[in-house]
Amino acid sequence: MYGTAARERRETHAIEALQGLDCIPARIDGSGTEEPPWALFKDPGQWSLGSLPASTDAARRAGAVLASVHGHDPKALTNLTRGIDGEWIKVDFASTMRRMARYRGRVGIDADLYSAMVAVPPPNGSESRAAHTDPTPEHFVLDESGAVTLVDWEWATLASPEWDLSKASWLLRIRAGSAAADAFQEGYEETLDPVEMSRWIVYHAAMLLIYEAEQRMSDAGADSYSDTVNEILRVIETAAS
Repeated sequence: MYGTAARERRETHAIEALQGLDCIPARIDGSGTEEPPWALFKDPGQWSLGSLPASTDAARRAGAVLASVHGHDPKALTNLTRGIDGEWIKVDFASTMRRMARYRGRVGIDADLYSAMVAVPPPNGSESRAAHTDPTPEHFVLDESGAVTLVDWEWATLASPEWDLSKASWLLRIRAGSAAADAFQEGYEETLDPVEMSRWIVYHAAMLLIYEAEQRMSDAGADSYSDTVNEILRVIETAAS
């Protein structure tokens, strides 16, 4: 089920545009005109990277899958010429830090940490390519043969590949450990520089905190955000270097 018809259209278009890649989910049926819009897909499997923390082989295959997406012809996905590129990232990074000021007390970021976050240079982004933009471990689904399907294409667009690579690697490290995150980058055949990776983590973590703070109707207390805040604390010194 989709929240809006626009989200169904975006995912349908992305799946059609990326046909030919082995990792694309197979759509069987669906309708963007009914309420709510819906789609039926072939079952891609019962496991995900989030539920297979000990499998570096699965993480390595998932990294190769993401590389295949970034290697696909971006013109098939959208008529955008730039998308989420390096210049866009610089502007949005600064905007995200300004928005963070509104919620920092609620999520448990003190004045010193916030000042350090604002001082972090934005991460670099290379030329935009076809991108998923939300490659969480749960979106890499595996079947019994080990084949990997990347699901949930509602936000696919053009973006710097570092956006996807950093987000997938960061969240995989949190949920499955460093070995899985390293294997993912091995499969992708590119490893992000530690300083750049730290800057991307500050960026992704800030966006996640803002999203969670805006979604929660009541203040659940700073402790509920502590895991994400601790990730910023872990990398802030490296990110500022």
